[in-house]
Amino acid sequence: MSHYEGHAFRPHYLLAVDPKQLIESIYKYSSVPEWVEEQIRTTPFVVVRRGRATGQEIPIGVRGKERNQRWAASCNPSLVKSITTPSQLPMRPISTSRANATPAFRTLDLLKERWMDLDHPWGPGGSIGFELATGSHVVKPESDLDIVLYAERRMTADEAKSLCARAMDLPAVVDIRVETRVCGFSLREYASGSPAAILLRTPSGVILGKDPWSDELRSMDPNYPDVSRSRPI
Repeated sequence: MSHYEGHAFRPHYLLAVDPKQLIESIYKYSSVPEWVEEQIRTTPFVVVRRGRATGQEIPIGVRGKERNQRWAASCNPSLVKSITTPSQLPMRPISTSRANATPAFRTLDLLKERWMDLDHPWGPGGSIGFELATGSHVVKPESDLDIVLYAERRMTADEAKSLCARAMDLPAVVDIRVETRVCGFSLREYASGSPAAILLRTPSGVILGKDPWSDELRSMDPNYPDVSRSRPI
């Protein structure tokens, strides 16, 4: 049994996988893009995507070299060799040449200073997170900085506004996604304080809701037995 079977795989986690076994397993799908096999062989990492994880299947995404090269699949936990979370990545070293060439890397360094007091786990996702985890140069000069913030406890709109304000006027645009136990959402949208519902990304799909920490949303958590009875709120 793999050390990671039974582990909680959350969206945006990066998984180092056994490339040979993963390639063998993905051909159960009827159509696999040509670039996928080469990508897995050269950079055997996948990203956990939002979906219903089970003891046998983790929803994953394979990231190619081009922006349009994204492919959704699943893999068995036994194929996972190691897990890297976004919150482990801000301390990874960034070479001077990469920082000079990519505003998003410089933005990450500045954001670490501005968010020093933040007690929620957070770190880069997207291309910055992928490059820091894998060493593969995928960040481009025009890349935004995608941030993933894991918030188990409720955040107030004022807290969200403060974080957003401190992420402004940086070399690259910062897009902040918040992940609760049961859904994901845009921090900027939540910070607006509007009484209107916001988009909540759940394992069952995108819904409109006002409270990302709502007890009603727990029915949509794939770890809960009543997930099949989930409903929009």
